[in-house]
Amino acid sequence: MVTGLAVLAVLWLAPLVWAVLTSLKYEADTTTVPLEVVPERGFTLEAYTSVLANGNLVTWFVNSTVVTLVVTVLTVALCAAAAYGFSRTRFRGRRALFALTVAGIMVPPQILIVPLYRQMVSWGLADTYLGIILPQLVVPAMVFILKKFFDGIPHELEEAARIDGAGQLRIFLQIVLPLSRSILAAVSIFVFIHAWNNFLWPFIITSDPALMTLPVGLVQVQSSFGVRYAQIMASAILAGLPLVVAFMLFQRQIVRGVATTGLGGT
Repeated sequence: MVTGLAVLAVLWLAPLVWAVLTSLKYEADTTTVPLEVVPERGFTLEAYTSVLANGNLVTWFVNSTVVTLVVTVLTVALCAAAAYGFSRTRFRGRRALFALTVAGIMVPPQILIVPLYRQMVSWGLADTYLGIILPQLVVPAMVFILKKFFDGIPHELEEAARIDGAGQLRIFLQIVLPLSRSILAAVSIFVFIHAWNNFLWPFIITSDPALMTLPVGLVQVQSSFGVRYAQIMASAILAGLPLVVAFMLFQRQIVRGVATTGLGGT
């Protein structure tokens, strides 16, 4: 079992290691035949300095950071509020509305590209931060996950708070959310990763290089530099570093949140 997992880990890491090694080579050494793992001339940071000096990588990095942070905060807030409403509020049509929300998980996002684009253009939000952010704020899967977790929180806690005079909003903010830190952390990481890696929508809604995010900008790097493998790999490594750092910092919360999804009260 351990040997099999080790083999799978090596297979998974091999492309990443190759990308790092390629980004550290001189450009001429990336296309030598036969391929060299360690080139005779050694390694260099030339590809990284070229990308940072000649491209818009810093601008795209800032754009991705702003968009991803705003999308993560607003998505978690909206999804948590919607999930709490489905879990604790009784109103006419609640089951049907929740069923539609769950059904939204099965709708491929590509189907919504054309109507979303036309809507953003009609609102004058093309080539704007809002145009990139707004369509990413509703994530039915996160509403479903949070709702299942909220269902497991004991009602007695809320009833005791009501006896003390707490309202619905105060109960949500001061009791339910603190008890849901693990699942909120996991959901935040999932939303963060998806928003950071999102290519299709930012690619469609933006044409101004000053507003492009990293996934879209990397395509421009490839087309502007031609096939320069060292620079392409260097750009990809720099773009992926925030995700690696985020996972290393919050891996416990991610695992705990996934493990306790739907159990509640943990």
